[in-house]
Amino acid sequence: PIFIRGRKSALKRSGILCPSWQEKLGSAVLPDQFPSAPAEPLPEFLLEPEDGFIVKNRPVQLRCRASPATQIYFKCNGEWVNQNDHITRESLDQITGLVVREVDISVSRTQVEELFGLEDYWCQCVAWSSAGTTKSNRAYVRIACQCSFPSVCPVPLNLCHKLLLLPRQRGDVDWLKNEDVIDSSQDSNFLITIDHNLIIKQARLSDTANYTCVARNVVAKRRSSTATLIVYVSGGWSSWTEWSECNARCGRGWQRRTRSCTNPAPLNGGAFCEGPPVQRVTCTTLCPVDGGWTEWAKWSACGTECTHWRSRECQAPPPINGGKHCSGGMMESKNCTEGLCARSKGDGGLPLEVLGDVAVYTGLVVALLLSVVMALCVGVLAYRRRCRHLHGDITDSSSALTAAFHPGNYKPPRQDNPLHPSAPPDLTATAGTFRGPLFSLPQGVNDSPHKIPMTDSLLLDPLPSLKIKVYNSSTLSSLELPADMSLSDGEILSLKSVGTVGRERDYHSHTMSRESGLSTSATLGNLGGRLTIPNTGVSLLVPPGTIPQGKFYEMYLIINKWEKTTLPSEGSQTVLSPVVSCGPSGMLLNRPVVLTLPHCAQLDTPTPDWTLALKTQTHQGAWEEVLTVGEETLSSPCYLQLEEECCHVLMEQLGTYGLVGQSCPPRPACKRLQLALFAPRAPCLSLDFSLRIYCIHDTPHALKEVLDLERSLGGVLLEHPKPLLFKDSYHNLRLSIHDIPHTYWRSKLLAKYQEIPFYHIWSGSQRPLHCTFSLERASLAVSQLACKICVRQVEGEGQIFQLHTDIQETLLPHSPLPSGSPCLPSSQVGPYAFRLPDSIRQKICASLDAPSARGCDWRLLARSLGFDRYLNYFATKPSPTGVLLDLWEACHQGDADLVSLATALEEMGKSEVLVVMTTDGDC
Repeated sequence: PIFIRGRKSALKRSGILCPSWQEKLGSAVLPDQFPSAPAEPLPEFLLEPEDGFIVKNRPVQLRCRASPATQIYFKCNGEWVNQNDHITRESLDQITGLVVREVDISVSRTQVEELFGLEDYWCQCVAWSSAGTTKSNRAYVRIACQCSFPSVCPVPLNLCHKLLLLPRQRGDVDWLKNEDVIDSSQDSNFLITIDHNLIIKQARLSDTANYTCVARNVVAKRRSSTATLIVYVSGGWSSWTEWSECNARCGRGWQRRTRSCTNPAPLNGGAFCEGPPVQRVTCTTLCPVDGGWTEWAKWSACGTECTHWRSRECQAPPPINGGKHCSGGMMESKNCTEGLCARSKGDGGLPLEVLGDVAVYTGLVVALLLSVVMALCVGVLAYRRRCRHLHGDITDSSSALTAAFHPGNYKPPRQDNPLHPSAPPDLTATAGTFRGPLFSLPQGVNDSPHKIPMTDSLLLDPLPSLKIKVYNSSTLSSLELPADMSLSDGEILSLKSVGTVGRERDYHSHTMSRESGLSTSATLGNLGGRLTIPNTGVSLLVPPGTIPQGKFYEMYLIINKWEKTTLPSEGSQTVLSPVVSCGPSGMLLNRPVVLTLPHCAQLDTPTPDWTLALKTQTHQGAWEEVLTVGEETLSSPCYLQLEEECCHVLMEQLGTYGLVGQSCPPRPACKRLQLALFAPRAPCLSLDFSLRIYCIHDTPHALKEVLDLERSLGGVLLEHPKPLLFKDSYHNLRLSIHDIPHTYWRSKLLAKYQEIPFYHIWSGSQRPLHCTFSLERASLAVSQLACKICVRQVEGEGQIFQLHTDIQETLLPHSPLPSGSPCLPSSQVGPYAFRLPDSIRQKICASLDAPSARGCDWRLLARSLGFDRYLNYFATKPSPTGVLLDLWEACHQGDADLVSLATALEEMGKSEVLVVMTTDGDC
């Protein structure tokens, strides 16, 4: 072997040692074999080095002996001792005939003092033969401190070793500690040398005492003066406290955190902690901005009910950062005929003179009636022509949707044939009371600007190009989106309304995924149902009663493709779930729906490492935060139930949602990743061979996306995906290949490893991420490939793929995802979508909704089911128990088991409900 003298850090800086030798020297591993007879055994130590103390300046001698040993050397503090500093002796064992080697080194006081830090100086003996290497135990060398008599000796705790000297005495010598004889056989921390010196190996607080030496012989007895040993403890800082809240409620302020010198506290004159006990940093709190109304829009045209309308919006400015919403109404109406229309509805409004002269004007009235009849005939013809124009312009586009979203706003048209779409509407129907904001369609260029009241609000969020159906129990009319919009199959139409006269029609569209396996839709009514995208973990539960009675909607659920949407992360945030759109987003929901999203956040640590937030996408494409988990208030529109691998969101507004997170100081958070290894299928006519390793989120959707991609490329999954925890530590992911049989294979990579940047993985902005290892065969006859692929985060955890395959055979792909089958439908409609029958649900709600003085109500059920993180959300609902049962249905859609619910009710003492479940349900 070749020994390089010098400190390892200096050799690394100078570049003399390559990385592989650095690792071997750092871990004290020598080459496994040297040329020798194969039958020679491993070295065995006959004598190992022992601990020693340096007294004054006398060096310590360390010795070891091993057999059989071709070579033997010392290593001190991880570095090899120079060959010239060894004294080696060789002999032959007379019994075994094996070579015995013995080596000595001297350790001086200077060598020990050169080692800075709290670690003790240690040496280890390494011996090897042709069979391998053997290491001895470590021997520690320490410097002994001295005190003369009489004296007071301050000693640091657990750092220095104390040596008390007394001139050699004849006869017996005893050491007294506070007048008690010290027995070194009872306390191993005391050592009495052959020169009758007392050594305290490790200073302890209990060693603070008065020490006296007593010597006696046949003639007399003599006591030395007393030496006082004081063991002192220097102070240490405790951990920092959490940062306080920003002291400024609005604008710039500061935060502080503190620590105390109590870990440990200074004792017996020990030094106090160095450094500040308080830290302050500046902080900025976003100021709330209250909303303000815009100017009123112009009045609309006078309608058939003798009224016209105008609107305004709370956008000048919009309320942000918790600011108050505008007070007042966004719509205003008034009579547009100055009362003439109202007086024409009864005789009470006619002048008295006319009533008194009826006989005089009888002839004139008859003539006028004939004229009116003729005018009415002409007006009816013109009116019917105008009605057909209005029907094609408004009703065919979205009037049915508007009527369905706001069932109290308009009276349905009376038609002789309810299924005939071209029949004119009844414009004499009385307008109902408005229960919410009025939404409208964009106007055409040639349309009248005052057909219906206009606002700047959007009718719908971006919708996929699906067939939208709206059914009404009275008209049973259906509607499809116009086919002449010139939209591609993957585009979505967003109808943007106009709030002022003269504004042109604006169609705003963007693309969302309509690919197979990433979307589902179903027509749902008052009985509810469930939409599920198979093998992705994404689902939408629509409880019974969510949709108004008599209404039916074509609802959809879509996973957005990463390259076709902006991601909700910003700054140090990371995307933890797929971005999912559900709709139509303009629906009025009577109760919350439950959206289930898989996530890849590692949550099994005792302390919270994540700050998680739910975000939604606005009509303009920007992302807004809906809620932060753990910081919900009464104004939070959603409730998020967090589980280990997925989250369930209770919400009353459909749209586009995603889960994001960032590390919660001081500990870094971890994302769960999956590593998937792929290879081409049977490359018979090529010498090139490639291995692709994907780094993806540990969610079913991400793995499904990679499997679909590789299937299109002709790739095969070689092994089941391996999990990997990726830490928020700013270290890249490193991939390397090892143990390639170089006789038959050659790597075409110039570098020893490849890296995926930390930010690419943490941000989640690039999907899917992978590295390719390009190999080349020596000939077409080579078919066997065996190697190792190591994937690890620098300064983090890792995984190793043990690959052994025959590339000429048709590789059988692994199937980590369940194949589609009738037992996993994409949509379920009506009672079949729910495990809990409606009769049982109603009895549970009737039993638990009412508050109980003993607390045995819906609040105890929430605690039993684990849904009690924020009870105020459920308390604001008309039936808190019903919302809890909806959430329970979403959380248990996979197991379809009533045991957990029955157990919770049994613990609450609700025996009458259990009897109902046993009688009416499948428990």
